Amino acid sequence: MLDPRLNSIHLDPARREDYRHAREGLLQARGHLTFSAECQIKDEPASGRTVVQNVHGSAPPGVDYWLVDKDYIYPLKIGLNTVGRATDNDVVVHDAYISRRHCAILIHHSKICELHDTASKNGTFLNGTRIAGPTRLHSGDEIRICERQFVFLTRSDVSAFAPQPPTLAS
Repeated sequence: MLDPRLNSIHLDPARREDYRHAREGLLQARGHLTFSAECQIKDEPASGRTVVQNVHGSAPPGVDYWLVDKDYIYPLKIGLNTVGRATDNDVVVHDAYISRRHCAILIHHSKICELHDTASKNGTFLNGTRIAGPTRLHSGDEIRICERQFVFLTRSDVSAFAPQPPTLAS
């Protein structure tokens, strides 16, 4: 296994096949250009991409994609971003009902972003609808995993979701 975040040894045999099928779809969707971009990021010195306390609702400088909930900002990178309760995920969610490898957000080198459920028990929801396969993400989309809600944002579109200053009447 090239990426230890995607192992399936922790699953019972019945679920392991579903997970492996979802994993193969995710890896095929990544493509070689996104994989190459992801490898370049891994080779760069650490860029401080860790969970950040959500004080002002905006991501730290240099982060182009992120998830936000009421407490934290989770920076995302080009390539594969895993989400779940296992501590080696890119986005670690402390909730017993969330699968170890619940879902993944794939950010392509072309700036297209996708949400993939990785055969989780309780499903992954995008804007209130359970996803059945890879689903394109847009800035401002709401992702729900069990009772946890996140908003996916991109730096290029965040101005559309930022509070606008009031206009002054003449």
